[in-house]
Amino acid sequence: MIIAIDGTLASGKGTIAKRLSAWLELPHMDTGRLYRATGVAALQQEVDFDDPCALADVAQNLDLNAYDEAELRTAEAGLAASRVAAVPAVRAALLDLQRRFAHQPGGAILDGRDIGTVVCPEADLKLWVDADVETRATRRWKELTEKGETLSLDDMIAQLKERDERDKSRADAPMIAAADSVLIDTTHLTIDAAVDKARAAVEAVIAQKSERSEP
Repeated sequence: MIIAIDGTLASGKGTIAKRLSAWLELPHMDTGRLYRATGVAALQQEVDFDDPCALADVAQNLDLNAYDEAELRTAEAGLAASRVAAVPAVRAALLDLQRRFAHQPGGAILDGRDIGTVVCPEADLKLWVDADVETRATRRWKELTEKGETLSLDDMIAQLKERDERDKSRADAPMIAAADSVLIDTTHLTIDAAVDKARAAVEAVIAQKSERSEP
């Protein structure tokens, strides 16, 4: 089974993906980590972010093991990720890796922004996870503040609005819900309630598959 989980930053899609991965015992890929690592690598190598060929070269030679989670979860890494993700050559460099992961024996769970529309349009289940920008900004601001970063909530809201607009308006693989995706709005949901909705969607797909396989 291939499950595609897309949505906005700090909507809860990553946590939902991890919970489903543990429940279904399926491997999970946080595709945003690929773009964060590419962005961080480009910053460290002082690559010109206006040079698509140079950025694509960084993506093609990416070593994910070279970066720990703390490096990839900073506000700076998030902004860099959004910028490199808008470069078609970078997306092309990382696309095959994502597809091969998804189509391993037994399937996989991938979360990102274009999984259901570009990476795995054939996914058995597509989820779109979202929440209003103020709720998402507050979640992300608390996360970064706990790690010692100094950023105002207003600045966080502005950053998320800017990133949402960039992700939605990029020419290549814009962030958009697949037409056949199941919406999970986490604005007023606890994470457990959101995961319950996702599990219900999975169970519905499993039930449909079972019905089709019956003689």
